[in-house]
Amino acid sequence: MPSTQAQIMNLPNILTMLRIAAIPLLCVLLLSPDREPGFWAAALFAAASVTDWLDGYLARKMGIVTVFGKFLDPIADKLIVMAALIMILPFDRVPAWMVLVILGREMIITGLRGIASTEGIVIAASNLGKFKTIFQLVAIIGLLLHYDYHWFFGIDHPLLIVNMHNVGMFYLWIATVITIWSGVDYLNKFVRVIAK
Repeated sequence: MPSTQAQIMNLPNILTMLRIAAIPLLCVLLLSPDREPGFWAAALFAAASVTDWLDGYLARKMGIVTVFGKFLDPIADKLIVMAALIMILPFDRVPAWMVLVILGREMIITGLRGIASTEGIVIAASNLGKFKTIFQLVAIIGLLLHYDYHWFFGIDHPLLIVNMHNVGMFYLWIATVITIWSGVDYLNKFVRVIAK
């Protein structure tokens, strides 16, 4: 049987820990509302989002799914989403009530999962949670980029101008609806299972 250290320090878990380690740098970049720091913050957030998929894929493919990884992975996801949304609040890039709904849902569901696990109950996650995460990630990348981005036909003739803030808000509205929907869905499952 592998040692505890070997179970923790495997490639998928290292990727998850790197995602958490990226949060302070993300916060530093988002201290400025300017275009360039926002671009690098979006790039960092996008790279972290890729590791979210990659660590799970590698853990399954390499047969090294661990209790530590199962615990840390969702926490890393929530922390980086929370950090990004909270850091852009002072720049009025996102409505505070949306941040409250998204973060409140995560705290409530995490609490319910903790209660269920102490009772030895596993409540299967639905696809709604996966869609919620995808739309949140895309929305946040758009909100971090924020400014107009041009697709050029010629150097002085933009073929297409895309306002990334509007793109981010479009996806954030979808993410918020799915966040509420998935939260209610999980709560209903929790109540039905606990009531048995």
